[in-house]
Amino acid sequence: MQKKMVRRVQQGAQTKSKFPIHPNVEKYFLIPVLVFLIIIVAGAIVISLFSYVDKAKVVNKIPTCGDGSFYNTCSLTEPYYCTEGILAERASICGCSSDYLKQGDICLSRFHIAQKEVTLKYILNGQAKYISFPVYGEMARLLSNKSREISYAGEEKPFRVDFKLQKINEPSQRELLLPLVVKIQNLAKNKEDQARIAVSLVQNILFGASDKEIQITDDFSVRYSRYPYEILHDRMGVCGEKSELLAFLLKELNYGVVLFYYHDENHEAVGISCPVINSVNKSGYCFAETSGPSIISDDEIEYAGGIKLRNSPEIMLISDGVSLSESFKEYEDADVFKEIRRKMEKGDWLTDKEKNMLQELRKKYGLVDVYNV
Repeated sequence: MQKKMVRRVQQGAQTKSKFPIHPNVEKYFLIPVLVFLIIIVAGAIVISLFSYVDKAKVVNKIPTCGDGSFYNTCSLTEPYYCTEGILAERASICGCSSDYLKQGDICLSRFHIAQKEVTLKYILNGQAKYISFPVYGEMARLLSNKSREISYAGEEKPFRVDFKLQKINEPSQRELLLPLVVKIQNLAKNKEDQARIAVSLVQNILFGASDKEIQITDDFSVRYSRYPYEILHDRMGVCGEKSELLAFLLKELNYGVVLFYYHDENHEAVGISCPVINSVNKSGYCFAETSGPSIISDDEIEYAGGIKLRNSPEIMLISDGVSLSESFKEYEDADVFKEIRRKMEKGDWLTDKEKNMLQELRKKYGLVDVYNV
């Protein structure tokens, strides 16, 4: 009996061995399972981290207006009060600067004479929009009569930037330009969108010189150069004048700002603090044309008469401040546009993709065909 049982067990073992499992099958089966589990776990961890970061942002974020003022507090710019994300005039709460008279919630100035409204165009994300802004003839008259002289003593040396700062930092002008800065801050809380609006707004002001002249001697006169406020009043300006206006706006928006002056071409543009890799000559400042709509960081523009900026500019520091980020999307757009421009200048055919991209960029930034120096 025992022998029969042993034989049956042995026969069973032999029968089972007719369908052997290769020793590596289990290993090959387990590897994809483990990989799948690792992917699932890693994905869950990443999602959890993003969720945690988003929650942290929500928890830590305190509501502010476009200038950084907290809700229900006075702005550093009198008489503005931050209410539900908008800076509004509240002189009754926040007061007025010393040269102004408080009347209810507004501040009155002795320069608030001969008012007119100007409409200022800007383009943001491909959409053309408009700002209505009051300007006053009395302020324009005061500025047009101001002396442009600067006194130097001993071995002091005059610099071009001294005259730029004199115009940009004029205190009475500043008080009447700050409401425009506030309008920009109310249009966008995002600092980079504020810069985009300021740049586009100035670019879309008509290019044109003043018909006035300043008599230096009996035999020598120079063309009159407007103050930034006068550009808004006249609704036109040349590259140097418009660059000073943009420098003022960006300075008041707390950006680091320089002016680029190209001696050979007698052309001026603005530099905005940015990553060195995207900047002009590794200066740490990105090129912003002011004579007409263009893409920030595009410094290969061709001007009327085939003129290009081929030499290094004189750099004049206007203000220290924040910088454009490394992810500022204009860098890539400018690079694409410059590459397309180079192909067109060489007479090469554009692909359908490049043609479409060119049209998209033209619409997005309101680009023009002619730029003036």
